[in-house]
Parts: sequence; C-alpha cells; structure tokens
Amino acid sequence: MELATGQDAFDLIKTLGAPEHLQMHVTLVGEAADLVLGALSDLGVSVESEFVRMGVALHDIGKIIHTHEMTGPGSEHEPDGEALLLEKGVSPRLARCCMSHARWQEMECSLEELLIALSDKLWKGKRVEELELLVIDRIAQLQSVDRWHIYEMLDSLFESIAADGDIRLNRSVSPFWRRDTEWI
Repeated sequence: MELATGQDAFDLIKTLGAPEHLQMHVTLVGEAADLVLGALSDLGVSVESEFVRMGVALHDIGKIIHTHEMTGPGSEHEPDGEALLLEKGVSPRLARCCMSHARWQEMECSLEELLIALSDKLWKGKRVEELELLVIDRIAQLQSVDRWHIYEMLDSLFESIAADGDIRLNRSVSPFWRRDTEWI
C-alpha cells in the first residue's frame, strides 16, 4: 500500500477501525510534530516532513488490536502494529515507526523517527532530556554547528510545546474539544 501523505495514513487508521480516542491522540501528537517541523524548517534543517506526519498517524495503530493499551500501560501494540501495517502492504520503513516511537533507546533511528518519538512525548507535556539531546545532536551534525547553538534554539520550543500539554491532555478526553484533523 502506497502512502504519500499524513492524510493518507490518517485515512488508513480510520479504515482499520481506530476509535475516536486514538484518532484524537494522533491529532494531538501531530500538532506537536507540526510545531517541531515548523521550527526545523525555519532553521533550514532538511527533514522528510510527510514521513513524520505519516509516522505520527500510524505509530500507535497496534492499539486497535490491544485496546487496553489505549488507557493503560503496555507495549504489545508496538510489534503488532508493525505487523499489521506490513500485512496491509505499508513500507517496512514506515511500519517500523510502531516500534521506534517507543524503543528509540534500543534502536538506531533516523531523525524522522526520533521526531515522531519526541512529538509523542511533548504533546502531553513530558520532556525527555535524552531524547531531546539525541534530536539536537543529530540536527547539529546535519547543520555542522555546535550542539549548544541548536540546543539554545530548540529547548525553548520544546518547553513551549510541553507547557501546553495539560490543554492537549484535556482535549484528548473531552468531546467538547473535538475538531477536524486538519493538521495532517
């Protein structure tokens, strides 16, 4: 199955039966991702933005199978989500986001995969220093600049996104905040 845009990926999760709660989660993670992608664009960092958007839309698809993991802990959705996407003909590189969004510490990840993992943390107000520094170091390497130059620019962005985490968390559980998923 050829997916070209975040909207294609979002349409796929709806076709596969993603409940509204999961669709809202994807929307909120996508909002955080778009803020990060915008900042990277402003910095002149070359990133496959549509890959990030598709990965955001698909990263938790395994929760359709493991519904208990939508509201509680668990990691069974990760390998089963990847398997589901591969079964549907999604590229292995994209299907891998089901694993890498949560297992970025154990895997060699692309910058795009790290951005998906980062967005999945920031949306809810969670800062993960190790992940943020991996992203910063990767960008500094790509830009051939000092890590602290990138840190100075991105740390305040990460803080700003995380600071709105409570608002997004409330939106994730409140039907009154439901809106179109135009972020994709």
